Amino acid sequence: MTTTKLRHQDLPTTQDTTVLAELVGASKQYGQGAATVRAVCGLDLQVRSGELLAILGPNGAGKSTAIGMLTGLTTPSSGMARLFGRDPRDLRARRRLGAMLQASGVPDTLRVRELLAGFRAYYPDPLPIAQVISAAGLEGLEDRMFGELSGGQQRRVLFGITLAGDPDLLMFDEPTTGLDAESRRGLWTTLRELARSGRGVVLTTHYLEEADALADRIVVIDRGVAIAEGTPAEIKARVPGRRVRAQTTVSVTEADRWPGVTRASREGPWLDLLVVSAEPALRALLHLDPRAADVTVTEPSLEEAFLTLTSDMEAAS
Repeated sequence: MTTTKLRHQDLPTTQDTTVLAELVGASKQYGQGAATVRAVCGLDLQVRSGELLAILGPNGAGKSTAIGMLTGLTTPSSGMARLFGRDPRDLRARRRLGAMLQASGVPDTLRVRELLAGFRAYYPDPLPIAQVISAAGLEGLEDRMFGELSGGQQRRVLFGITLAGDPDLLMFDEPTTGLDAESRRGLWTTLRELARSGRGVVLTTHYLEEADALADRIVVIDRGVAIAEGTPAEIKARVPGRRVRAQTTVSVTEADRWPGVTRASREGPWLDLLVVSAEPALRALLHLDPRAADVTVTEPSLEEAFLTLTSDMEAAS
């Protein structure tokens, strides 16, 4: 993938990186009076050059609203949104942005090649179509109509459309939903290359292993508020203790009674425990089930950190 030189005029910098887009105390509410719904509340958020930022949160947390304010699809009720130092609705800013959102509005009756050519025409210096097709994994689909494609193939076309203009900033709202494992891994490779080229990349995803594998920085949003920010390692470090995993007949109900167990769950034969200290849990496990197999002790996963952070937010409300 080619590298586009970033244009730094009128843009703030931090730690030798350019702030490509930002929300400053941004809030968004819908409705009036008793029917008012606050989707985002006083959110501060920066997107920087050369990094992949993952925005995580439960359904309805405000992720898509935040993306909408950054891209100019919606305006803050209060606070400020800036894109390349300008109003996000400014055409000069929008021409440097590529966005893959949940609602595409792409005509079903156009062929893939026609769609890519049409969207390339909006940009002053787009990527060659052949390069877009390769990066999005669209080989063999060029002459198919969009409406004839599977859901996963359509997601790959939308991914290609996002790349077509060779933008400096790319925003992807759940880009790998509906993709098979091979296609997902291919898009991961492209996302990493985009960030390494100096562009900014924003990703929302429900696949927490995806954020863990890709993100340089993570912002966790819940109920419209940023509740955690940091590298994947820093987010995981917010959860004390260890994760114990084993194939065992011990039930979740039994494990929940053990001292120091903060969460217990089961997936098939596997029992997963989040514990303050591993040793007491291991002793209790092996006492009840001496034949427990494949016992491992690791640091908490990003999913466990996410669940702890968002459950703490719910308990505090």
